[in-house]
Formats: sequence, structure tokens, C-alpha cells
Amino acid sequence: MNPKVYKDAVNGKLRDRGMVKWKPFASIPEQHTGLHYIFENLNKVEKPILSEDQRNEINESLQEAVRSQKVALITYYKGGFIVKDKGVVSEVNTHRSTLVFVDEVFDLYVELPLSELLDVQVV
Repeated sequence: MNPKVYKDAVNGKLRDRGMVKWKPFASIPEQHTGLHYIFENLNKVEKPILSEDQRNEINESLQEAVRSQKVALITYYKGGFIVKDKGVVSEVNTHRSTLVFVDEVFDLYVELPLSELLDVQVV
């Protein structure tokens, strides 16, 4: 070791870089993109199949949510993920088979197909 460097280290004048973070396999952009795609797809799940009883319970909960205009916890399937959202159900359009609700957090109108609906609970 260089004596000057050793002397500076002992006197506290030498500054270490500390721990340098390193991501293996992320040095090539193509690999980084591919790994990101793989890690994103690891968390995806298949869409659950609902029984007739579950669909009837959802239908009753939707009727209650529309009638009472209370906040409902809406669980639905979107792009491989199960999403839970709170909001006030404003409309159930049977002709277009869609559910429209106002998101509690962002006050946005969200329209989703009834086929993607997994559960509705009036809070």
C-alpha cells in the first residue's frame, strides 16, 4: 500500500466511496428491458372463475350500492392483476355491460366491464 494513502487513511483524510450499489445483468439495456418484463409478469395471476352464487351476491351488492349511494369496495380483474378500489357506484349499464363508479381517492369516473368484476362490498 502506498505510504501516503495509508497515512491519510489513518488520519481520517481519506474518503471512502462507501457501498456502491451494483445491479448484475442490468448493464446492457436489452437485458434490463427483458428482466423488467419478466419480473413484472411474475406477479400476474389468472382471472378467477365465479360461480353462479358469487355472481348473484355481486348482483345484490351492486343493487344495494346503487340504491344507497354508499362507498363500496370494488374488486376487479385488470391486465393480470386483481385490483381493489373504493368508490361510489353511479351506474350499472346493462346494455353495454359496464359498471361506472367514482373513485374515492382521485374522484375519477371509472368504467369497467361487468365481466371483470370479482366482488362488491358496501362499506
